[in-house]
Amino acid sequence: MTRFPKSPAMSCAPPAQYHALDSSSTGELAAQARAGLLSQPAAVSPKFFYDALGSRLFEAITELDEYGLTRAEAAIFDAHGAVITEAARARIGRPFDLVDLGAGDCAKAARLIPLLQPSRYLALDIATEHLRPALQRLQAAHPQLPMLAIGTDFSERLALPRTLCPGPALVFYPGSSIGNFDPEAALRLLAQARELAGSGALLIGVDLVKGQAELEAAYDDALGVTAAFNLNLLRHLNRLIGSDFDPRQWRHLARFDAARSRIEMHLLAREDLTVRWPGGQRHFAAGESIHTENSYKWTLPDFAALLRDAGWREPRHWCDPAEGFAVVLAS
Repeated sequence: MTRFPKSPAMSCAPPAQYHALDSSSTGELAAQARAGLLSQPAAVSPKFFYDALGSRLFEAITELDEYGLTRAEAAIFDAHGAVITEAARARIGRPFDLVDLGAGDCAKAARLIPLLQPSRYLALDIATEHLRPALQRLQAAHPQLPMLAIGTDFSERLALPRTLCPGPALVFYPGSSIGNFDPEAALRLLAQARELAGSGALLIGVDLVKGQAELEAAYDDALGVTAAFNLNLLRHLNRLIGSDFDPRQWRHLARFDAARSRIEMHLLAREDLTVRWPGGQRHFAAGESIHTENSYKWTLPDFAALLRDAGWREPRHWCDPAEGFAVVLAS
């Protein structure tokens, strides 16, 4: 990582600032979780994966042999990072904010900051307890760069006050998190990103369609890390809504739905059971599931069409050698 040297002639930026954007309370999140458990069929948002342990488990997933997505994206930036960032800067053409969606440990943005040289870095994440120490480390490495951590659930709506992001912005959404949104929701998020960017651009990672066996292995690894990640959601719900889930009564399932071009993750009840929480309960028959995540896989033509429908133009992409993952730039 490039470090900017301190000198008497250069003043440091103020320490990283933290801003809670959403008014959503713990009670409102708990209400969303309870409603999901009572729906038919039961389903809860993947945002409930990311408590402190869930965030660490996801980092471990990215190191697995079966989960090549993170390495594929890193290989693209290693091979084409200078070209990608030069193209992004050329499209924006003036000082801009780097807006990092789902920033997590900020590691992906950290690799690009020396190349992009943004005027500010805005890190958005729902799991702010994981984001704070990461941003502190990044601020120490780049003391001249103003940084702001924003706690927000952008899966509900992506919007920032102009006082926080006057624009233009490069909206950065790495990994394959756009795959967690069904096509209608993905269109809505990308349109909101178009508005947020102003005269800026979008830099986004997209996992591409591949063979069923390869996809299912990536979400059901031999070590069981993804299973632990999925089951940890139950522990998070216990703390959030006061439920009495016993993870030992559930098992992880990942399957590819070819018709919808998506991986689905579920938690299946191993036996007939009833889960209780203050003011409510839900009976699950053996084999009944809680749907916890979708991960849609795209072809490049279909994703380019989605971008155009959301108001983005001139998409340009770079792929890994296996052509299983793409980084896409649009303005």
